[in-house]
This record gives sequence, structure tokens and C-alpha cells, in this order.
Amino acid sequence: MHGHRADIEELAHHLLGKPVEALDEEEQRVLAAIASGTIGVRDASDVAEEQATFGERLADRVAEIGGSWAFIGAFTAVLLGWMVLNSNVLGRMGLVFDPYPYIFLNLMLSTLAAVQAPIIMMSQNRQAAKDRLTAALDYETNLRAELEILRLHRKMDQDVIVRLERIEALFLEKRAS
Repeated sequence: MHGHRADIEELAHHLLGKPVEALDEEEQRVLAAIASGTIGVRDASDVAEEQATFGERLADRVAEIGGSWAFIGAFTAVLLGWMVLNSNVLGRMGLVFDPYPYIFLNLMLSTLAAVQAPIIMMSQNRQAAKDRLTAALDYETNLRAELEILRLHRKMDQDVIVRLERIEALFLEKRAS
């Protein structure tokens, strides 16, 4: 484990030019993945789902249903049915329980709106958190790619220097003989 820490410190110094203590959490995670040779890519949706509470998943589902054309169509049918039932059908029998202007219906609609609005806002907040998580994971992926490219460039530069030194030595050897 101590060797792993030393690898991370060396990577931090050579690739980022700063000590491990000065790195933020994402940079430390990226360097740890590079040092261990593991894949550091994570799917933001999977991470968000792992962290989601029951209430958050429920809010997402309510927002998903409440924002669909199926809900709008069914809701419109229920409202029209309520009005027809309380105007014509039950009116002929004298059994109207919510006559025009449908005060009970208005109370139920107000209650639905009062409950549904904060649930939809919770879902929007969760989506914003998912977006921030996606951005952080994208940053980690981009940082890792840049650092790996930098490592490859340095390795190739070292290989080129070694080859040039060999060529120079061969040239000098040939020239001397």
C-alpha cells in the first residue's frame, strides 16, 4: 500500500506539478486509478441510482408520470367525466354531489397541485444533482485521458532520446574508425 501512495505522489509531482495534499478529490481518484492501472470510468446514471433514496426515486416517477401525455389525456378525461356526471347524468336524478361551479373538484385540483409541485421540484433538484455528477465524472475522464496522453508523450520522448543517443554513438563510432 505504501508503494501505491508513492506512485500517486510521483504521478502528482510529474504530471500535475503539485503535491498530493494540494490535489482535489477528483484528481486524487484519477491518479489512484492510473497508479493501480484500473479503469476509472463510471456511469453517472449508475452512480446517481446507487445514491438515490426511496423518496428521490418516487419523486422521479411522479414527475415522469405527471409530465406525460398519457397523464394529461387521462386527467382531461377524468375532469370532463366529473363535469358531465355532475351536470347532466346525476342532475337528472337529483343526485349531484358537486354542482357547478364544481367547488369540490377545484379543492381536489388545488390539493393535487400543492402536492405535485414540490414533488416535481424535488425531481428537478435530483436531475440537477445528476447533471453536476455527470460533469464531475466527465472531468475525471477528461483529466485521466489528458494525463495518460501526457505520460505517453513523455515515454515516447524518452524513447526518441535513447534512440538518438544510440544513433549518435554509432555515428561517432563509425566516424572514429
